[in-house]
Amino acid sequence: MSRQLHLAAHFPGVNNTTVWQDPRSPRGSQIDFSSFAHVARVAERGRFDFFFLAEGLRLREHKGAVHDLDVVGRPESVTVLAALAAVTERLGLAATVSATFNEPYELARRLASLDHLSAGRAAWNVVTTSDAFTGENFRRGGYLDHADRYVRAAEFLALARGLWDSRAPGGGGRPFAHRGRHFTVSGEFDVPRSPQGHPVVIQAGDSEEGREFAASAADVVFTRYGTLEAGRAFYTDVKRRLAAYGRRPEQLKIMPGVTFVLGDTAAEAQERAHALREQQISPQTALLTLEQVWGRDLSGLDPDGPLPTCDPDPQGRLAQGRVALGDPFAVVARWRALAEAKGLSARQTVIEATGRQSFIGTPQHVAEAMAQFVAAGAADGFILVPQLTPGGLDEFVDRVVPLLQERGVFREEYTGPTLRDHLGLEVPVWKG
Repeated sequence: MSRQLHLAAHFPGVNNTTVWQDPRSPRGSQIDFSSFAHVARVAERGRFDFFFLAEGLRLREHKGAVHDLDVVGRPESVTVLAALAAVTERLGLAATVSATFNEPYELARRLASLDHLSAGRAAWNVVTTSDAFTGENFRRGGYLDHADRYVRAAEFLALARGLWDSRAPGGGGRPFAHRGRHFTVSGEFDVPRSPQGHPVVIQAGDSEEGREFAASAADVVFTRYGTLEAGRAFYTDVKRRLAAYGRRPEQLKIMPGVTFVLGDTAAEAQERAHALREQQISPQTALLTLEQVWGRDLSGLDPDGPLPTCDPDPQGRLAQGRVALGDPFAVVARWRALAEAKGLSARQTVIEATGRQSFIGTPQHVAEAMAQFVAAGAADGFILVPQLTPGGLDEFVDRVVPLLQERGVFREEYTGPTLRDHLGLEVPVWKG
């Protein structure tokens, strides 16, 4: 039997990779419930494992002003998923929630409640936050050192699981007490044991600490590796770490975030992909990206001209709350080599260097490429990031999912009611 792949849908939210104004996408915004409901319902129609929401704890800034893409706001993910539980029946509901700026008891209650409301479909994407800019929104500020963030996250997750395990299946519970480096908690958990025992735990992080954390504690890994070679290297590395924690390879699903562009022919798909990149990287967005890398005010630069000739300022912090693209000197060196080799303008360089389109082609080609990716041991499935929102997933479900089902690599119907059923994960044994 062919290896079965898993699929999830990421609601892309606020970033320049999301094209909201394309005429092929229904109107909506990142705070309209109709947008969330549309993507979730389409994902469930496609028999996807889960629907995935990111988190934004502070509006990003550039040159001291709120980033244009953030002005509408960032709704809280667990709240949105609780509402989606009422308009879906089988689709898993995954919330990204920081282990840095939340408390274990309160978050454990919210996630257990979501698992009850959804009849066993809740998941928690555990992330860490180390920047002081985000921390300004919280009492603790940005106190947590980068080196301590996974230490706190590991204790946080273990404490949450301890709270969930303090309630017996079918009722009853016991007092709970914990004293650790980051948390001291005593009392009694007030939410009955949830249908899954524990909500599914997802982890996103590629550092050495992140890989080890995933191997020790996660059920699913959300990774950025969308190429076959890089995916196989990551997959092999993380899976081999499981044995040290007494775990089997099938107990952790590795699912890279990927994009897709479809066309009736290969040429049409490439043309559509190029048009999308042109929409995603406007001259204004290109300039903003260049300023983020260079750490300098480049407002006088022509985006359709050459790259800046000056060196980056490693201390320049024009952008706040945005993920760094890497060592600025290394990034600039790569981009200059790319621009020189292909004769690209500054904007064209940004378009080519920051592209995320993983699967481009006819529906048949994309289905075959995805199946081969999983068969080659580069992933257990994919978290799809539509580039048109909220309508970008429709075409994939209508045209690619049936082909995956025909190949025998993806389910035609759900086989159980919970997210653990979809992912083939065991229910944690209650230890009393």
